Amino acid sequence: MGSPAACLFDLDGVLLDTEPLQARAWKEAATHFGCDLDASQLRSLRGRRRPDCAEQVCLWIQSGTGASPGSDALLAVRQPLADQLLPGARPMPGAEALVLNCVAQGIPMALATSSSRKAVERKAAPHSWLDLIKVRVYGDDPALRGGKPSPDPFLLAAERIGAAPQDCWAFEDSQAGIQAAVKAGCQVFALVPDPSTADPSVPKGVTVLRSLEDLAL
Repeated sequence: MGSPAACLFDLDGVLLDTEPLQARAWKEAATHFGCDLDASQLRSLRGRRRPDCAEQVCLWIQSGTGASPGSDALLAVRQPLADQLLPGARPMPGAEALVLNCVAQGIPMALATSSSRKAVERKAAPHSWLDLIKVRVYGDDPALRGGKPSPDPFLLAAERIGAAPQDCWAFEDSQAGIQAAVKAGCQVFALVPDPSTADPSVPKGVTVLRSLEDLAL
């Protein structure tokens, strides 16, 4: 497989184990407005930007109750829950070692996340090793035209590093993120710790990892 020109990392569910906490915040917020989100719905929100998720959840609430609270009202309930939960997220197994290995080998890294700058700062604060990833594309990046599953986050991350997307390794866990990285032309690694909770399909050519510890770099 050779060595990558750069490694492009998603944050949630790849470097930090935030996905169960994100899902809990969305579920509790939807319940506040009378809608019980199921596991499939919650999985479909993974990897997408907060405004896009809020719009989708509002549609589900409207479908179930006949009225939408609107994104602002939904987020006013959801964000305090997320802000309380997310700083407690732990690193995914092998994440810190992989980042340190990239540094040791001189492999450039970038973060390509759907989370906003402030959200990343809050989640990353307890994890100083994440400071080693200097190049970052946030979900609210002014230069970002579209969020995942658009390829734009990975294309922009590769551009900022100065590498061709096809020479980069992209690490993702969500269906939206995997689609984005595939469309960008990257060599894609899908992190699927528990196959029973995985999205139903992984595109051909994507390498599935149970853990980042399984990757030989």
